[in-house]
Amino acid sequence: MNEGDAAGRLVRPFTLTGGRTRPSRADFTLITSVTAVDPPPEGSGRSQPEHQRIVRLCARPVVVAELAAQLDLPVSVVVILLCDLLEAGRITVRAPRPVSRTPDPDLLQKVRDGLGRL
Repeated sequence: MNEGDAAGRLVRPFTLTGGRTRPSRADFTLITSVTAVDPPPEGSGRSQPEHQRIVRLCARPVVVAELAAQLDLPVSVVVILLCDLLEAGRITVRAPRPVSRTPDPDLLQKVRDGLGRL
């Protein structure tokens, strides 16, 4: 879970976040979709290599869990880095669509009828 640099040294995940252990926002779940803003906003400045890598990986929508897997970093670290990028206007996020907690009686009836025909 540590990332090596060109010299083979290891970078601890907490150094990537500047020692932060909690995200500054609660916008992210494992299935939140993240997309890079193209072109980047003016004045976004130069960011860490990890931020740049995330932006490249988000050229197309990708979910947080997949980003963490591709970066080989803990989800908690990736979420902190994503918060930085969201606050800088470098990414957009789309929360997962809520699933209805109330079952649709018509759908349940159709499923029951279909199972009865088997």
